[in-house]
Amino acid sequence: MSHGFELEPTEGPARPDSPALAGIQDALNRINLAIVRVSMAAMLFTALILTYSVVVRYFFKVPTDWQDEASVFLLIGVTFFSAAYVQSHRGHIGIEVLSSLLPAFINRLRLILVDILSFAFCAFFCWKSWTLFHEAWVDGQTTSSTLAPPLWIPYSMMSLGMTLLSLQILVQVLAAITATAASAAPTAGKRA
Repeated sequence: MSHGFELEPTEGPARPDSPALAGIQDALNRINLAIVRVSMAAMLFTALILTYSVVVRYFFKVPTDWQDEASVFLLIGVTFFSAAYVQSHRGHIGIEVLSSLLPAFINRLRLILVDILSFAFCAFFCWKSWTLFHEAWVDGQTTSSTLAPPLWIPYSMMSLGMTLLSLQILVQVLAAITATAASAAPTAGKRA
């Protein structure tokens, strides 16, 4: 059980046996790492925006109407863009009760099934996000605030983030299906 303070660094994403999948995984790893670094900066920037807003309103009695939307847009980007990185490390919440009870082969099938179902859900979410982005772009939709930023901005971050997450899960499904028996054995205890 982890409480957020690991003594050792977590292992990186598993490398697929297939050279083509390994190349795609390497490209995704580079993209995910760059996005996670930008997401960390965006999270800090969000904290600065909200701190600025509190200080300005409390000490100078100056209302700010832009900070909520700016911070929400940044948090949307951080959440959706970093999801593929977290998935590549299998860092999403998983229930591990079954993994200790099931034989390794059955557990491997369970993990593949969970990944296929996750991919189906994320692919559907991705498709719907792209339709929302398209509608917001074509119709010129904006928020209802006085700032009125365009809604295509958060929808584009949702769409791109879900596309990366779907691609990451698809690569993991294909890697699990094409894995050799020797490389499939260590994944039996991994989380879903």
